[in-house]
Amino acid sequence: MRYKILFISSWFPNRLEPTNGNFVQRHAEAVSQLHHVEVLHAIGDPTQKEKFIFEDEMINGVRTLIVYYQQSANPALNFIRRMQAYRKGFAKIHKPDLVHANVLQNNLLFALYLKKKYKIPFIVTEHWSGFLRINRHRLSKFQLYAAKKIAGNASYLLPVSQYLLQDLKMLGFKNKMEVIQNVVNTNLFHLKSAAPEKFTFLHISNLIPLKNPEKIIAASLRLHKKISDFELHIGGDGDVESLDQLVKEFNAESFIKTFPMLTLNEVSEKMRESTCFILFSDYENFPCVLLESLSTGTPAIATKVGGIPEIINSKNGILISNSEDELYGAMKKVLTRKSEFGDPKKLHQFVEDHFSMGKIADRFDKIYRQVLN
Repeated sequence: MRYKILFISSWFPNRLEPTNGNFVQRHAEAVSQLHHVEVLHAIGDPTQKEKFIFEDEMINGVRTLIVYYQQSANPALNFIRRMQAYRKGFAKIHKPDLVHANVLQNNLLFALYLKKKYKIPFIVTEHWSGFLRINRHRLSKFQLYAAKKIAGNASYLLPVSQYLLQDLKMLGFKNKMEVIQNVVNTNLFHLKSAAPEKFTFLHISNLIPLKNPEKIIAASLRLHKKISDFELHIGGDGDVESLDQLVKEFNAESFIKTFPMLTLNEVSEKMRESTCFILFSDYENFPCVLLESLSTGTPAIATKVGGIPEIINSKNGILISNSEDELYGAMKKVLTRKSEFGDPKKLHQFVEDHFSMGKIADRFDKIYRQVLN
């Protein structure tokens, strides 16, 4: 039986934030292989004059309805308009059998509303690193109260990593929980056909401070003084201009190449053209980008934070602490071939076996049927 599943999320890609919550979009696409899926999202736009604008389109086979509301300087008014936007959007879609909600922030109060008014059950997939121990001091009492209130009415809470599951339990969440990780389209992120001609380190992210792009550049500058036969490619949907300035300051344009935001197809191609991926974050949850890299047969150097040790091991990469010296050492080790990784086919197969569209869709399907039967 194909159920009607409605995805709602506190984060979802839109014209204001093209990559925000793209991991939720990928979950919806995976589930659409087995069920009828629609996505409803509401977001404020401070520049629009109309009170509501509806953007309704099919994206990768999933009907996606985004309602933009006129955002004001008043947070309370914005919340009211957001809930109005959700109600107006809900009137335009099929009544779902189940709501698959994502990220325990106040957008999910609409899932609670649907349960109270229409008796539609909901589950929650949790991605937010705000619940991790390292960020607990930033979590307000109201945020935690609201999250627990919403979660208390959910049939399941599905964190994307074991690390996050343990931290949610420590925060006092009492839900039935199961880990269902992020998903990768292994057809799109397919295996490279040959090793890259030029040894290339790659970093792709939103380039915010916690990703430490400047430190990756610093380690590369240091390494280049010892071994010059490599390139660093670094970029994404963030402040590339400041990285350009840094590269020019050190006259490193010959071996450090920057790039702007890429499409998923371009990301996949970039990974296949690279020798080793680098993720040097202060904290992470369960980053899709590592799964995507491995799926192309590209090993990774990554910090031992959050759910990353659930992905990276000695067969597919190097785990390091958040130390620039350790990053330099790991890059040197990979560059001088003093670290042996598994065959690229095995890296791809690891992702295929655990995080492919079909595998993750099957796991969600089992949860849906437990809730609805």
